[in-house]
Amino acid sequence: MSSTFDSPLDPTRRKFINQLGSGFTTLALTGMLSSEGFFKGRGFDTADHGGESLGGHNPLAPKPPHFAPKAKSVIFLFMYGGPSQMETFDYKPKLYPLDGKIVRGFETHGRGGHRDGGRVVGPKWGFKQYGESGQWVSDLFPNLATCVDDIAFIKSMTAISPIHGSALLQMNSGEIISGSPSLGSWVNYGLGSVNANLPGFVVMVDPRGGPISGAKNWSSGYMPAVYQATTMRPTGDPILHLGRFGKLSKSQQRHMLDTLRQYNSQHLSDHVDNSDLAARIASYELAFRMQKHAPEAIDLNDESEETKELYGMNDPVAKEYGRRCLLARRMVERGVRFVQVYSGGGHNDDNWDAHTDMERNHGLHCRETDKPITGLLTDLKRRGLLDETIVVWGGEFGRQPTAEYAKGSGRDHNAKGFTMWMAGGGIKGGISVGETDDFGHKAQGTLGVDKFQVKHLHATILHQMGLDPNHLTYFYSGLKRKIVGVEGAGIIKQVV
Repeated sequence: MSSTFDSPLDPTRRKFINQLGSGFTTLALTGMLSSEGFFKGRGFDTADHGGESLGGHNPLAPKPPHFAPKAKSVIFLFMYGGPSQMETFDYKPKLYPLDGKIVRGFETHGRGGHRDGGRVVGPKWGFKQYGESGQWVSDLFPNLATCVDDIAFIKSMTAISPIHGSALLQMNSGEIISGSPSLGSWVNYGLGSVNANLPGFVVMVDPRGGPISGAKNWSSGYMPAVYQATTMRPTGDPILHLGRFGKLSKSQQRHMLDTLRQYNSQHLSDHVDNSDLAARIASYELAFRMQKHAPEAIDLNDESEETKELYGMNDPVAKEYGRRCLLARRMVERGVRFVQVYSGGGHNDDNWDAHTDMERNHGLHCRETDKPITGLLTDLKRRGLLDETIVVWGGEFGRQPTAEYAKGSGRDHNAKGFTMWMAGGGIKGGISVGETDDFGHKAQGTLGVDKFQVKHLHATILHQMGLDPNHLTYFYSGLKRKIVGVEGAGIIKQVV
């Protein structure tokens, strides 16, 4: 007997029952995948995309942390080029008498490839112990040495690459190739911004030039562009191309933005999964507000002469970095989540990349930064801001204990063991964690204890900000991405 289901345009009863059963199975599977966040950003989830609010709302709106935070902001003092641990904070007394001698039996790996030892370069400066904790600090940092009881030195950092470009990317984003969000982007994605009138992530580069790979170091990668850093200049227009176009008045610009927002919001209502459009709407509004508030944030006229002198702004050598450090304090004071201040730009001795003359190179850059960094820590502390601000110091890697060339005191890159330090934001002061061998060459540690990777540093910073580094994820290309990688990472427990 025929039925309406027997026509070529309709399925048979058997097909109907089969498809009906499969449909219920698919519905259940869809529900499970949706609860796991699988469809976020795929046009199926209208409420959320990667944790950010849509529908034209501000993606940088404040979000609750995973747990009670110890810090609200981060200032990353990035010494671009790779400062030498043996000349700064990793005291190696056995290196001094070996200066100029050929030592074999240990392999170095820098930009020149693998080598069997070589001519030792003894440290060019002396060390002394400072503070109640007795931390060793080079004579290169006589001012910063007075702050050691607030600092945790991590002397067994390691990185994957001894090449600037990939090492910079790893220190900033956790990956050695471009395309991943930087640490500042992750912080703002996870927490949002508490100041609707300024960027949540600010970068200030050295006037001599930016680091290799440039903006890739502070990119938002696969996240919406609203999470990338804003490059801020310490003088002149703080943000390029921020001013109103031509003779456009403020009221005319406001009317234009309102009209544009109306059309964009209408379009977004039909494309609720389009996070880029939501981010663009928010960025227009932020740019409008910054036209008023960004110039005020960099105006130092209300700072006392004593404060400016504290940062070294009366010193011709230190004043440039001092100004940027003072601006960093003003940024976190106004609620900016993440500020990165680069020391060193361009190439060769314009940064910390001391391949030829260690004394000339580090003598200059330490002179430029010693007083400003000391001023920053001192100023944050006296204002009650150090307790809620993490200050991080370091470069993309360290230096070798041996000379790179037949003559001179220059050192090659070293990613096997180098020093970074942290202060404030719940970080223990007056301690040193980890160590390198007697040559200052390779991080030591049994079964990974006290031998840290970049991801452990990132995890520690996120943890102090109230974010679980192993559960702060962004769904992209079928995976829940994390800055600490697929395997995850623990924090550096000794410093928190």
